[in-house]
Amino acid sequence: MDVKQHAASKLVSAEQAMRRIKRGSRVFIGTGCGEPQHLIHAMVRNQALQDIMIYQMLSSTLAPYVDDSSFLRRFYLKLFFISVSMRKAAFEGRIDYIPAYLSQIPRLFTSQRIGLDVALIQVSPPDSFGYCSLGVSVDITRAGMDSARLVIAQVNPRMPRTWGDSFVHVDEIDVLVEHEEPLVEMNPGNLDEEVARRIGHYVSQLVDDGATLQIGFGRVPDAILRYLDNKRDLGIHTQVITDGFLSLLESKVITNRRKSLLPGRVVASLCMGSDRLYRYVDNNPMFYFRSSEFVNDPTVIARNDQLISISSALEVDLTGQVCSDSMGYLFYSGIGDQVDFLRGSAMSRGGFSIIALPSTAQNGNVSRIVSHLSEGAGVATTRGDINFVVTEYGVAELQGKGIYQRVMELAQIAHPRFREQLIAAAKQHRYIFADQLPPSREDLLFLEDYKSTLKLKNGKTVEFRPLLPSDEFSYRNFFYSLQEKTIYLRFFHNKRLFPHEIIQRQWSSIDYRKNISIVGLAQHGGHKEMIAIGSYAMDTETHAEVAFVVREDFQGMGIASCLLEALEIIAKENGFQGFIASVLHENTPMIRVFKKRYPHLRKRREEGGELALLMDFSKPSD
Repeated sequence: MDVKQHAASKLVSAEQAMRRIKRGSRVFIGTGCGEPQHLIHAMVRNQALQDIMIYQMLSSTLAPYVDDSSFLRRFYLKLFFISVSMRKAAFEGRIDYIPAYLSQIPRLFTSQRIGLDVALIQVSPPDSFGYCSLGVSVDITRAGMDSARLVIAQVNPRMPRTWGDSFVHVDEIDVLVEHEEPLVEMNPGNLDEEVARRIGHYVSQLVDDGATLQIGFGRVPDAILRYLDNKRDLGIHTQVITDGFLSLLESKVITNRRKSLLPGRVVASLCMGSDRLYRYVDNNPMFYFRSSEFVNDPTVIARNDQLISISSALEVDLTGQVCSDSMGYLFYSGIGDQVDFLRGSAMSRGGFSIIALPSTAQNGNVSRIVSHLSEGAGVATTRGDINFVVTEYGVAELQGKGIYQRVMELAQIAHPRFREQLIAAAKQHRYIFADQLPPSREDLLFLEDYKSTLKLKNGKTVEFRPLLPSDEFSYRNFFYSLQEKTIYLRFFHNKRLFPHEIIQRQWSSIDYRKNISIVGLAQHGGHKEMIAIGSYAMDTETHAEVAFVVREDFQGMGIASCLLEALEIIAKENGFQGFIASVLHENTPMIRVFKKRYPHLRKRREEGGELALLMDFSKPSD
């Protein structure tokens, strides 16, 4: 459609359009990369405009003006999210921050809680039917436009036409200004490559094929996308699309085939990135753009099965409180979409949330896992909302766990140099036992090589990994779940108690080299429970004593043999030449497991009727 032919009466210059704005007006400006730069500059140049209240979610074009005192005398900026370019101004108190969930911002406009007089938006040229597209910025722009008394639109041929709820008819626009210019481009920024690789590794372990993902905007979530390239048939339901998605889209890792809500479509609200990204979404029917009250509505999010929300944070305290919008009293970003998606993912069938963050800030001098949030810091995500927390040092699973377990899980993934002081602070807060040992200060990334899985004949999968200090309650519950006979065969007496003190003594000797335990975990309902433990401990310079126990309902399925093989591999790496084991002579199943792997084992009868088994790794197996 030719604007000049079909809407000539609405066509004016930017300067003329700005004369339609009255003093004291409340002006909404389109979001982020969709903001109408030409109109914004014209508005600022118009010296007649005074006492103007500006509402915007992500602002960049106005950033160069906020250091000008004359600008600040004429315009008041109220932002729902503080972009990088506006951060300095926020720290200096030059702009105002409105904390709000993204899903609820449109309602603030439509209910007139925030009244709007003018909306400045940017659209694509109209088609032959008169429909323009909001392009890369649908989010809260639709509600802002619908709620304003006067709508002024910059018509830009470079604005992509996007599918979904992005179309606006020229009849809905009061004033049209034609002006071609490049769209704003944004980059979330770079994360240290090694930190990104390690966080990406841990997150990748939590994401199954066919999952639907929400990826928050920022350095960490964007970097994680690179490490999901081995997945299949991922789906996307997210607030913002960035360049980080492109490689997964082009390699067909993201197919959206298995989505339960709008299969085959990437559901999003806005697009922020490079011109290459804008060209990719232009007229691409794979992308379905909707406003924030749809995309961010937790009940809509929950309609996606296996919805995994991946976002970041500034700091997480030992109880699971998350701060994502302020550094102490300084407002840094915004609540944004995090809480909406955390709650939506919690209601999704098979869904969950991940908070991913580097373990440190300020060149490694400050821990992001903290004993308590900084003074003035806002709690964006409560203790009750949090599920997984991931740093470059591992994964903490907090949902359904008490403060004691949360402390141990989070201290375990903190940077090694901060772990002892975090445990000391937790003791002062009475969060944990007074005699609690801190996690090892060693970087335990090498333990990733000790993980394995076993597919059972009944279709279940058992995961094997090293035992960690945060497993204390699972470890305890495992032993209390065993029958008396099983405990007797393992400990040679009817051991009835597994108190904290005994478990602490075991932790004190674990170094993952001379002494290690491997646990087997099986899915039960919505969590994984411990069903087996195998351990070895140094006996001599050349041999280690080995033992294992498997819960009765999982015995006879090859789990003990798998544990023994895993322990042998680790023992060989650490210089051991063989195992020894003390076994009751009536424990024929355990003897059979040892005999199968070490057919040349040697037996020696001990006092009390026990058998000592000597097994050398160098002997060939039949």
